[in-house]
Amino acid sequence: MSKSPFVLALLAALAACPVVAAEQASTAQGEMASMQKQMIAWRRDFHQHPELSNREVRTSRIVAAQLKKFGYRVRTGIAHTGVVGVLDSGKPGPKLAIRADMDALPVTEEVDLPFASKAKGEYLGKTVGVMHACGHDAHMAMTLGVAKVLAEQRKNWSGQVMFIFQPAEEGAPRGEEGGAPLMVKEGVFKDFKPDAILGMHVVSALPEGTVALRPGGAMASSDTFRIVVHGKQSHGATPWAGIDPIVTAAEIVTAAQTIVSRKLDINKEPAVVTFGIFDGGARFNIVPDTVELQGTVRAFDEGMRKQALDGLRNIAEHVAAAHGATVEAQVPLGADSSNPVNYNDPALTARVRASLETALGKEHVQEARRWTASEDFPHFGAAIEVPSVYFFVGATPQGEDPATAPSNHSPRFHLDEGALAVGGAGMLQVALDYLHATP
Repeated sequence: MSKSPFVLALLAALAACPVVAAEQASTAQGEMASMQKQMIAWRRDFHQHPELSNREVRTSRIVAAQLKKFGYRVRTGIAHTGVVGVLDSGKPGPKLAIRADMDALPVTEEVDLPFASKAKGEYLGKTVGVMHACGHDAHMAMTLGVAKVLAEQRKNWSGQVMFIFQPAEEGAPRGEEGGAPLMVKEGVFKDFKPDAILGMHVVSALPEGTVALRPGGAMASSDTFRIVVHGKQSHGATPWAGIDPIVTAAEIVTAAQTIVSRKLDINKEPAVVTFGIFDGGARFNIVPDTVELQGTVRAFDEGMRKQALDGLRNIAEHVAAAHGATVEAQVPLGADSSNPVNYNDPALTARVRASLETALGKEHVQEARRWTASEDFPHFGAAIEVPSVYFFVGATPQGEDPATAPSNHSPRFHLDEGALAVGGAGMLQVALDYLHATP
């Protein structure tokens, strides 16, 4: 496979770097460029064999085997299929954790690739296609590459490093626990408390060859909600004989649009209320007993988050009462369905940015915009009260407009594999700089 322009630039930089001033940068650039073929092989294997949340059995087995091969002390079975690898340099120094996610999505792939997924799985009781439509295959490949290089370069850094390969980032199946909260609950940091935690994510919104980060709130909090409207069944020809939960639910959806547009001060921070499921009825001429609504609330400010959730619950209850219906309003659905704001510690962000600029060049490091997507990554730092930073890696091929490229979670999502060397070099540089610091 031909190398991307950025990978070629990394290789060219090796020849031009002054030996002393850019010794670590040369290591990061050169190691990741030389690892490109291996990272691509890992990524394509994971991509061809995706597994849904809490079902990452094959994936975790491969990850654990690789970490053991590199010389890491490995724990498996955390939060069902989670894998953790720890490596001690043998010298006193900082403790750093780096996290990657492993699960795929219930999406049928529409990208024409020789390694395209043909996998099937079960989701909400239905057989579905399974695809790495969010780039977790790339995250695992890059992170394994960084883990391998750090093991090989152990004599050049101090302290200890932990790699966390997390299942169920996309959310555990209904009725199950999973993801970062369950890893924390099951003692992922029982024997190793890092001083800082890092993560990264490929995104279609950036071109390959670039990375982006911002201090403070980088990604929104998220809360899942479920509202069940209970009416009274009747024949469709005589709706006055019943209580129509479809009309009631429709009015709840419509009225909820005023929460952001009329109730929240969006000069302060953005917020989102979205309904993703409207499920009710079995026949065209029968008014059903119940309708189920599900959706998500996103916010960057805790007060606005609470105001949105309270407003949604209030609308559901009062609109239902006006129709003579009742509701079960699980708003939010539960603690395990909520994620805090993905907050980048400002001081650590400054250090990470400097390292990224060293590895990739200032012109390739951007200030990220706030993103109303969410992550369960911040549960790790919050659980042990240590700083964390999460940055984004451009995935859209050069020459393709990121604004119109298929987004993450799309069945047509695709990435330029040159992004593997970019993200890998960036994360490796951050790790090397951090692990050279005085404890």
